[in-house]
Amino acid sequence: MSDVLSDDGSDINQDDSQEDVMTPAELIAKLEEAWLNEKFSPELLENKSEVVECVMEQLTHMEANLQRVKKGDTKASIHRMEIDRIRFVLSSYLRSRLQKIEKFFPHVLEREKSRGEGDPSLLSPEEFAFAKEYYANTETYLKAVALKRMPPNLQTVDMLKAVPEPCLDSFVFLRVKERQENILVEPETDDQREYVVDMDEGSQHLMRYRTIAPLVSSGAVQLI
Repeated sequence: MSDVLSDDGSDINQDDSQEDVMTPAELIAKLEEAWLNEKFSPELLENKSEVVECVMEQLTHMEANLQRVKKGDTKASIHRMEIDRIRFVLSSYLRSRLQKIEKFFPHVLEREKSRGEGDPSLLSPEEFAFAKEYYANTETYLKAVALKRMPPNLQTVDMLKAVPEPCLDSFVFLRVKERQENILVEPETDDQREYVVDMDEGSQHLMRYRTIAPLVSSGAVQLI
């Protein structure tokens, strides 16, 4: 991420071919968007490790600035509340991802394994290591407490079949950031037909996640 934060930011990383300028407020907005999408999406989304790293650097910078504020200054308490708010959002985002990794670990690893070259990574390096370790520990535990006591033909388990997949047919609320046309909506019952809808910018909808999953990934809609 070749982002350059403004003078009161903390990340300066320039790319020779292209330079994007992002203010601290825009960086926090990106974190909050990733947080809400991850919180309300039934599946694990693409990792935003670059945003996380930039936010952590920004927090370090804010903490250093706070140390220079005179004691008793009302600005100090306001800045402290903002730092705590950002830390909460960041922790909640990372916690949501870990919970999904634990819940759907074999499917998460399978998706990461089968992604095409050049496709964005689903997991950060740290999350990938955690998912592999969680998989290995779960297998070891199952063998120790149950499988070794089963008949020989039942001493193996297919994790992909044993662990439920994310329910992509669950419904989610969303806000449209960019106008979308001809979105195909699948029927809810056998006596209904599929139909298309147009979604205006700023409008809010309740739709099946599977229908709008690509729009979440592209940033065209925001889960709320």
